[in-house]
Amino acid sequence: MHCTLLVALIGLAMVSPAHALDLQGHRGARGLLPENTLAAFERALEIGVTTLELDCGVTKDGVVVIAHDRTLNPDFTRDATGAWLEGAGPAISQLTYAELRRYDVGRIRPSTSYARRFPRQRPVDGARIPRLDDLFELVRARGNATVRFNIETKISPLAPGETVSADAFTQALLAAIDRANLRTRVTIQSFDWRTLQMMQKAAPAIPTAYLTAESSAPHNVSIQSATPWTAGFDARDYGGSVPGTIKAAGGAVWSPDYRDLTRERVREAQSMGLKVIPWTVNDEAEMRRLIAWGVDGIISDYPDVLAAVAKPGP
Repeated sequence: MHCTLLVALIGLAMVSPAHALDLQGHRGARGLLPENTLAAFERALEIGVTTLELDCGVTKDGVVVIAHDRTLNPDFTRDATGAWLEGAGPAISQLTYAELRRYDVGRIRPSTSYARRFPRQRPVDGARIPRLDDLFELVRARGNATVRFNIETKISPLAPGETVSADAFTQALLAAIDRANLRTRVTIQSFDWRTLQMMQKAAPAIPTAYLTAESSAPHNVSIQSATPWTAGFDARDYGGSVPGTIKAAGGAVWSPDYRDLTRERVREAQSMGLKVIPWTVNDEAEMRRLIAWGVDGIISDYPDVLAAVAKPGP
């Protein structure tokens, strides 16, 4: 009888589906449409992502907007006359939302390295930097009650003059989330762990994702020395383990540069109860390798490719 039960359990395990992969569209669908625009998020929803990944900043008048760079990026920003910005534009925190709305972010500037990286990106002339409120309203209007939002705070301990303070940033972001009543569908992520610590204190039920870059910019985590990015947490205090450091910091997710991952590190993090969601994976072979390692999700500029790779076979 015990043998029969064992055989049945083994058979059940063999036919049980693997855990669902969290498909995250990076900056909406940056490889397909202008990054962090409503058009890109709408395309990601059409593809069927489970999470919209996005970045945010806070304007001079306290509006939370969706933008990756702390200053306006000349690679895809034109002013009210249609002229490309020459050099870095003003900081978002130095502009009111009305002033920010004058800039067009719907087309990549030709002949830039950015343009060469994303040849499939289709322009959407006239696209503006949206408010976080606008994205929440778009998802609500589409009747999507399940998609999650992975929101990155774009703030740096090395450039305090380019953003509002970490505390003001956290408060403004949480207020926008609460206006939409979406605490149960958001994750807050950051390379600057100060905002994660503040969010954990202000809203303990909201999961936090600790972004890390050990071998690429901004090199925010080191196992050899302390850095200003980690809110006082030092990997050396945790045996040089980055997942161990994140667990001690109270994180729910480890989100590393995928090039820093190994199968063993995925297992280590997951054994601690952390989810592992690497960024930014655009190569099919890399996607397949990470899925085989059992990561919990993948962030990609090409959610269409990711969805096809992750689709179960016949």
